[in-house]
Amino acid sequence: MPKFFYTLLICALVLIPALNCQARSFDEIVTSGTLRVGTTGDYKPFSFNNAGKYEGFDIAVADSFAHSLGLKLELVETTWSTLMGDLKADKYDIGMSGITRTIARQKEARFSQGYVMFGKTILVNKVNESRFKSLADVDQKGVRIGVNPGGTNEKFVKANIKNAEIVMFKSNLDIPLAVADKKVDVMITDSVEALYYAATNKKLSAPIANDPFTRSELGYLMPADAERLQDTINFMMDQMILKGEMASLKKQYLHIGK
Repeated sequence: MPKFFYTLLICALVLIPALNCQARSFDEIVTSGTLRVGTTGDYKPFSFNNAGKYEGFDIAVADSFAHSLGLKLELVETTWSTLMGDLKADKYDIGMSGITRTIARQKEARFSQGYVMFGKTILVNKVNESRFKSLADVDQKGVRIGVNPGGTNEKFVKANIKNAEIVMFKSNLDIPLAVADKKVDVMITDSVEALYYAATNKKLSAPIANDPFTRSELGYLMPADAERLQDTINFMMDQMILKGEMASLKKQYLHIGK
């Protein structure tokens, strides 16, 4: 065989597995002894990488899932822009990072049942809470909106903001601090996150969080063919609700139910 064709054959053999990554079955996950959870680490209060140690509501739930299954929890770093690609590449078994259930994502994967209802709203500096009472107030020339790429916040801003200035931030965690320091005027985010920051930073306010622009649910993301994993995750979520564990974690991390 000519060297050129031999080289092409080797390349094809290397590329074919990469192009046909298949998610681990539920039995393979259990046999492996490890539950791999993809998380962004940049979305308080659900997932926060605190100097290498992950914290947050979804991290606590992930730990509960792994414990119930008798598995070791492995947290896999992902990003909002690579979330679906990493799932399809079998880098993790389930995505847990405050992920919004959307039809676009559902077309490519599958979700657990919803666990928090929320909507898009605004986070502002407390001195500006009377200035911004509607989306029209936000979408004005001279208003600076902080956004990070790849998630539903960016999609909402691009679809609804026509006049305000959009300022991109690499990390979602940097935007609330920028609002507090008046480097940007507004962060458009989920009401749960906005209420969390308003409760934990006296410089911040979520003035219209109880009347959000949209209504959605968060869920846990799994591969399209992971039917048995989905059933098991939903079962464990129901068990956590029945035992009061879910309510306890929501009080602790989300300030819901206090």
